[in-house]
Amino acid sequence: MDVPYYITDEVLERLIETALKEDVGEGDVTTEATVPEDTQAEARFLAKADGILAGQAVADRVFERVDPRISVAWSRTDGQSIFSGTVFGTAEGPARSLLTAERLVLNLMQRMSGIATKTRRFVNAVRDHPARILDTRKTAPGLRVIDKWAVRLGGGENHRLGLHDMMLVKDNHIAAAGGIEAALAAADRYRHRMGRVDIEVETRTLDEIRAVLDSGVADRILLDNMVGLMADGRADVSRLQEAVDLVAGRVPTEASGNVTLASVRAIAGTGVSFISSGALTHSVEALDISLQMELTTRGSTIRPA
Repeated sequence: MDVPYYITDEVLERLIETALKEDVGEGDVTTEATVPEDTQAEARFLAKADGILAGQAVADRVFERVDPRISVAWSRTDGQSIFSGTVFGTAEGPARSLLTAERLVLNLMQRMSGIATKTRRFVNAVRDHPARILDTRKTAPGLRVIDKWAVRLGGGENHRLGLHDMMLVKDNHIAAAGGIEAALAAADRYRHRMGRVDIEVETRTLDEIRAVLDSGVADRILLDNMVGLMADGRADVSRLQEAVDLVAGRVPTEASGNVTLASVRAIAGTGVSFISSGALTHSVEALDISLQMELTTRGSTIRPA
């Protein structure tokens, strides 16, 4: 399983602890009031739509945190396809604990699986081209690490994790610095003083691209909003193609703006190195997953007649 460097025990424990405090607070009063303490149950994970499974490892952590007596078994693993109508996992243990954990487990798995599913569609759309699909920082506050993990499980790659691990010199930085040459010179001085960090520069015109290339500073050039949408919905990539041809492989290029499933293949066809899309994480359509529970007694499931 692909576990990125930013997913640590400490990070997951902090995320789950915060989420449980928000959801459970001082206790699950409905469950405590209605479910006898010694009741045992089995819960089955059911896919109600086709997609890519993500969040299984996080679900394991939630169950463990709520009650170590819960036993979880999976027939599919993170990053694999699941299909509507398929049971892909079970959780057994105290019914109270299963009910308390249920909503958080589903919230996280549905979100992560939705992101992974959308990412896989983008990745499949460009599979005949070398372009790689990237996420952005347009993630849910507090959930960035699992949003970005879900992108990886869908076959995409991560852009920078935050403001700390890569420079992305954007239009507002350029304006505040007094121009693109001044911004690039300052970024280069900072890198030499503070240590190696990659520098990416956002460009909107061919003249800006030429300035970046002349500086020799950039490790990647962001070609921003160079894709237009025609009246019939097709992508006009003529400006982007001109930009990619100008760079001519001297540094990696990244396209952003108007990236959709309908346009991404044409964008990839220009020869751009990377394609970034905030829609992977900021416009999440949760994958429909349910947790169906049945009582058990002495290890045998009691099912309706």
